[in-house]
Amino acid sequence: MNNIPRQSNLAISSFLITAAALAFASAAPAADAPASRTALGVEGAAFTINGQPTFLLGASYYGGLGAPDDARRQDFNEMRACGFNWIRVWVTWAAFGGDISAVDPTTGEPRQPYLDVLKRVVADCDQRGMIVDVTLSRGKTDSGPPRLPTHEAHRVAVRTLVESLKPYRNCYLDLSNERNIGDSRHTSIDELRDLRELVRALDAQRLVTASHGGDIGGDELRAYVREVGVDFITPHRPRAASSPGRTEPKTREYLAAMLELDRVVPVHYQEPFRRGYDQGWRPSSDDFSTDLAQARAGGAAGWCFHNGDQRGAAEGRPRRSFDLREQGLFEQLDTEERKFIARLRGGD
Repeated sequence: MNNIPRQSNLAISSFLITAAALAFASAAPAADAPASRTALGVEGAAFTINGQPTFLLGASYYGGLGAPDDARRQDFNEMRACGFNWIRVWVTWAAFGGDISAVDPTTGEPRQPYLDVLKRVVADCDQRGMIVDVTLSRGKTDSGPPRLPTHEAHRVAVRTLVESLKPYRNCYLDLSNERNIGDSRHTSIDELRDLRELVRALDAQRLVTASHGGDIGGDELRAYVREVGVDFITPHRPRAASSPGRTEPKTREYLAAMLELDRVVPVHYQEPFRRGYDQGWRPSSDDFSTDLAQARAGGAAGWCFHNGDQRGAAEGRPRRSFDLREQGLFEQLDTEERKFIARLRGGD
């Protein structure tokens, strides 16, 4: 399906133009919280911010709950100067000897002070017109106990987050990172459906997804879109040298397949390849630029500048977004990443 006929492209365009916008008005804020300035919505295959169609250009900020307030705000200001308008933060994050989870890893109950830090992160982004991806993950970790080992703990964690973040309309939930992987990360479609229904009961307007490791097959796509009812899909494309050049046709394939399912939702690339992932392929600044351009050309609704630790290096340094306790994100980027950031800042 990589070569979609012109008729299919026209059908997709027609569908996107005529699709009804999802109502996404701000929920009534809690008495002790300000009204949200920034509201994320979905219209057909596009995201909207405050009702305006907007491409989400973001950056991984996984360990953001561990960053000092001043350093984090400096990162956010730098992001806005480069054109970034969203970040991805994990609320079940433990790495390099530190556990900064906002929910208890075993029970899903609130975990302080990090739940309050999460609220500050979302509030700071709200003031800057930025969106926050709030990601839950199940599974083992090198630091601390296993994350959300039972479905009941997963339900409690979802409830904790939805109730805590209800005043803010600038965040969405990734219910389960790479939920299809057949290890301790696995979350079944039935479990996802139950979690989706829980969110709908607690906050009917909260947007949710469930990220998928690798490209999404036809049966899985149907399950996400029709059975679970995610608001957008978040495939984590393969990390190979050929990947950037295949993002446009893959995006068009997803859109055409969803058109056949009679429900088209945004395609959001929240975790592409990154530097430091393996020693076989070291993505260049051109690879980042190509992947982003292909995502846009194919009709994707969002893309992420993914970054993380340096595997095989002493203490995993630079750790980038995986550990922000000592240095901000932009301080830890390498030469190729800085080249890419310079292009964004320059508008190229």
